[in-house]
Amino acid sequence: MTNFNPLKMLCFFAIALILNGCGGPDERALNQPKKVAVIVSTLNNPWFVVLAETAADRATELGFEATIFDSQNNTALETDHFENAVSSGYDAILFNPTDADGSIANVRIAKEKGVPVFCMDREINATDAATSQILSDSYAGCVAIGKYFVEKLNKKGKYVEILGLVGDNNTWSRSKGFHSVVDNYPELQMVAQQNADFDRNKAMEVMESILQVHPDIKGVFCGNDAMAMGAYQALVSSGKADQVMVFGFDGASDVINSIRDKKILATGMQFPKLIARTAAEYAQSYFDGKRDFAQKVPVTVEMVNQENVKDYQAYGSK
Repeated sequence: MTNFNPLKMLCFFAIALILNGCGGPDERALNQPKKVAVIVSTLNNPWFVVLAETAADRATELGFEATIFDSQNNTALETDHFENAVSSGYDAILFNPTDADGSIANVRIAKEKGVPVFCMDREINATDAATSQILSDSYAGCVAIGKYFVEKLNKKGKYVEILGLVGDNNTWSRSKGFHSVVDNYPELQMVAQQNADFDRNKAMEVMESILQVHPDIKGVFCGNDAMAMGAYQALVSSGKADQVMVFGFDGASDVINSIRDKKILATGMQFPKLIARTAAEYAQSYFDGKRDFAQKVPVTVEMVNQENVKDYQAYGSK
């Protein structure tokens, strides 16, 4: 017969309480919410603020912890954010890249550690790095703007194009969509094409310089709404706001109001809230086990002008 040992039994009970009552490391980890990093190119533009905040809000609604990181249009700072997100145990990254080529390496940092990356609005030039890329159909949106531009300028006259960031594919998708239409009209003459990095103040300075050389332009096509507002401000200062038609792209609040006030002619309405929510929901699907995501998911862009502006509000339809 085995002798009863009270001390030994007490040890067994203690171990059982630790393992079963408190839970081991794996069980505790399972009870923690997933962590999602929202890394955006810049928070110095209202459009990206909406994109970032909507992504974080939707992630929070889905039960995740969400943190926003601002790359300040700096790929090196973006790299720091990716390394921080991976080392800090973030489970997914909702990502708005700074550069189509320069950001690829950062996405691979996450992929190598098994962290899915969902690109929002801006793409990277790789199809084997991000889990999925949810992108505005900038090209098609600017085809529509190009047609309206031709109509409003009566197929003739001098015009200017102000480009965004040269390293962003959206810059060139918008420009190519616009020119696919406008270049078919030989009496429409582009007298200047300069970049202003999607920045309002830079666009104002660029427009001021162009007007000194080409005071007789009839239209300005801008790659985003911040630059459209900067260009319009320069036209107001030079007394030419009533002589030059301005076209933007984004669907930002100040441009929607300016279209309503018959100051700016048109813009391409993107849907950043839809893009951001889709990215967060894709992250949830990934956590639930889905792996077969489309590499590129296009989101329609709609043209807003003075005729239909009543149907729209900032960053979306009413």
